[in-house]
Amino acid sequence: MTRVAVVGHVEWVDFVPVERFPKPGEIIHASGAFACAAGGGGVVAVVLAELGADVDFYCALGRDELGRAAAAQLTDRGVRVHPAWRDEPTRRAVTLLDPEHERTIITMGDRLQPLASDPLEWDRLRGTDGVYVTAGDTGAMEHARQARVLVASPRARDALGNEGPTIDALVYSAGDAGEREWAARVAHRVRLHVATEGARGGSWWGESEGRWSPVSPPGEPRDAYGCGDSFAAGVTFALAGGSSIEDAVTLGAQRGALCLTRAGAP
Repeated sequence: MTRVAVVGHVEWVDFVPVERFPKPGEIIHASGAFACAAGGGGVVAVVLAELGADVDFYCALGRDELGRAAAAQLTDRGVRVHPAWRDEPTRRAVTLLDPEHERTIITMGDRLQPLASDPLEWDRLRGTDGVYVTAGDTGAMEHARQARVLVASPRARDALGNEGPTIDALVYSAGDAGEREWAARVAHRVRLHVATEGARGGSWWGESEGRWSPVSPPGEPRDAYGCGDSFAAGVTFALAGGSSIEDAVTLGAQRGALCLTRAGAP
């Protein structure tokens, strides 16, 4: 079994389907709203577990009802959760899901992230096949580098630092200016840049270069929440298992397309 880990963040998200966005001052009704643990780290961890990996998830959660609920949900989905408990509240978010399958996210509160100084089982990362990092500090990134393959998101920000270990693959959205900026800052120590372009597929460059084509959703599209994170999970799983970058982005595209057919976080 492929052993992978995620070092990242969790958000407790209220998903609210709406027929359209409200006008200023207007009241509209939402039907079918639901809430669950989500966020970049949580989504990747669950998708990796769905792919059959043995998953460790290093995160930080508020010592509150939502933090406990998030840890329980992730555990139920087959993820081994290593939470650093904080006195700050678990970060929340509201995600509006519109009829065009797009998601609009409003976050509330500071993003909680695991730190190298947290008394977590960091030694378990030694010998892990792959690690995906989306939040933490530079020390957490150093811990993650113990794995054979290190994949990261520019959303890791503090964890990336100006200097640090080599990143085997940096996965991000070509259309996100903030992610492109952070990717440029660490380009000198990234082996492969993997940039998604939504329905157009995407490209990679660095030690090799190429493009991949989009994959048709295996069902009716529902919403785009978690598609990019699901793509990153597929890439991480494949690279951790020794696959080529060509096979990795293909699996990533398949997982992103599948996520498009699911409501909210997978």
